[in-house]
Amino acid sequence: MQLTALVDSLKDPAIYPQSTGEVTLMQTQMSLVFLTGEYVYKIKKPVDLGYLDYTTLEKRHYFCQQEVKLNNRLSSDVYLGVVPITEQNGRIYLERPGRAVEYAVKMRQLPTDRMMNVLLPQNRVSESMLRDVAERLARFHKLAETNDEISSYGSLEAIRLNTDENFSQTRKYVDVSLSDRQYTEIADFTNRFIAEEVSFFGKRVGHGRIRDCHGDLHSAHVCFTNGVCIYDCIEFNDRFRYSDVASEIAFLAMDLDFHQRPDLSRSFVTSYVNFSGDQQLLRLLNFYKCYRAYVRGKVESFKFDDPMIQEGDKPVILSAARRYFELAQTYACP
Repeated sequence: MQLTALVDSLKDPAIYPQSTGEVTLMQTQMSLVFLTGEYVYKIKKPVDLGYLDYTTLEKRHYFCQQEVKLNNRLSSDVYLGVVPITEQNGRIYLERPGRAVEYAVKMRQLPTDRMMNVLLPQNRVSESMLRDVAERLARFHKLAETNDEISSYGSLEAIRLNTDENFSQTRKYVDVSLSDRQYTEIADFTNRFIAEEVSFFGKRVGHGRIRDCHGDLHSAHVCFTNGVCIYDCIEFNDRFRYSDVASEIAFLAMDLDFHQRPDLSRSFVTSYVNFSGDQQLLRLLNFYKCYRAYVRGKVESFKFDDPMIQEGDKPVILSAARRYFELAQTYACP
């Protein structure tokens, strides 16, 4: 069915199986998220963005199942399962028998006021809270799956594939969200670092540091409720999740820098190194911070091409993209 008609149906509180007040819609480039107060229902947009393909109902169903399975590793009490959206006699129903026209991931709704990205501007994130996050991640990474296939994503070829893709996909945004100088300086730094650290990247593979990670570890995906809840990992593309644990730690450390808390960034990294014993990751930290900041700038830039995002929201998106690219440049040219 038409996506707009489905969205209109899911914005109606009467469609939900439990008593629901106002339904709030949030969206990303790839998902539509309906917040009902007690539960969240997340559906995937029927898009092909190159690095993900949600164009068929079967694919969306599969990736909904993957999302629940993978996120249960770090937030098992949040992800409740995959539920059908069905149609009967021209009407849409949720979690009822009938012909499935879409699928949704059902989650418990987490408290917005306990999200790290909300707490940071309020100066309500402490070193002890980040120590808890670091300890949780060190345990997770130690147990996370690794094998020959996963380890191959730590190879020079795989690393170059990711970085080259970044630069090819952002060329169109030069003079929009980043300058030509920023583009050139970051690309030069990236390529030079990879060339100079060939043997060290190989050592990381040999030491088993390439794992099936979270893949999208920034402050908006950390909630301090009932301990530490880390959610919304990448399910749509294994190569974005299979990475050096140093890249994962650098992602959150970069985001803390982005929120103008380099003190918390340093404390978080120090805690992780202490818990994991992975002193070597410090050698890669600046490189992966630059990479992750650039990825975030790229993702924000992509939103300019999303027809479902309102024009009024785009100045905020542009500002965020520029800030991420500026941050990436500081790592490339300290």
